[in-house]
Amino acid sequence: MSVCVEGNVLLELLKLLKLEKIEENIFRGQSQDLGFGNVFGGQVLGQALSAASQTVARDRRAHSMHAYFMRPGDARMPIVYTVDCIRDGRSFTTRRIKAVQKGRAIFSMSASFQIDEPGFDHQDEMPNVPGPEGLEREIDRARILAEKIPAGLREKLLCKKPIEIRHVNPVDPFQPEKKDPVKYVWFRAIDTMPDDPAAQQYMLAYASDFNLVATTLYPHGHTFWQPEMQVASLDHGMWFHREVRMDDWLLYAMESPNAHKARGLAIGRIFSQAGQLVATVAQEGLIRLRGIPTEA
Repeated sequence: MSVCVEGNVLLELLKLLKLEKIEENIFRGQSQDLGFGNVFGGQVLGQALSAASQTVARDRRAHSMHAYFMRPGDARMPIVYTVDCIRDGRSFTTRRIKAVQKGRAIFSMSASFQIDEPGFDHQDEMPNVPGPEGLEREIDRARILAEKIPAGLREKLLCKKPIEIRHVNPVDPFQPEKKDPVKYVWFRAIDTMPDDPAAQQYMLAYASDFNLVATTLYPHGHTFWQPEMQVASLDHGMWFHREVRMDDWLLYAMESPNAHKARGLAIGRIFSQAGQLVATVAQEGLIRLRGIPTEA
């Protein structure tokens, strides 16, 4: 029996991220099950930024966010977000957000917003990689590997997704080879997004959690699909540089400068197809190979 959601999956995701206001500065968001049992980290990133954005003047845009994942979220339950309005200055606004399930904090984030103002301008050059046209879609790759995917996860991965992903340099998740810790991925929303800058930003925050930690495993010939691996996001930093459209192709250029003590660090730069650097991301994740003695 299919577990795929019928209807417009992009509208369903936008609804999931928009949240329900239940009290002043308190919001409730539903959870989605991507097949792993725990809440996807991108969901709480996007929902927390959405909650914060709803307490900020409309002329201010998020310019940075810094988050910690403290406990696994239960994908069967809603999440309550409380927003602490730390400061409203002339140029910057600061918010602190806490996500709660079963009376316990599972996630915390600080976010800063800024008015639009002129200033100096420079950026990194966009990597010279093949464009998205002609690259294999991630969902098509999953269909090829379907028989190797655990049954409880298979149908979820083969469902239509609100964000289309195409890998420039894909790896076989079940037979990985050691390679440089560099990954390039094109992605975009599958349909037109609303003309709401806040929605564009929290949808980008949602998508920024895909593929990042996996890059830290490339030099070691492992993937998070292997049963001996325990992989989870620990923290997540994100800086928004320029206006973004999630319904246009974006290139996610990722690299891992370090892995040590069962943690891997990954840095990502997100470019528009025209070459503008729209965001930078940094994330450290747990990459624990079970069977190696640890103190944790």
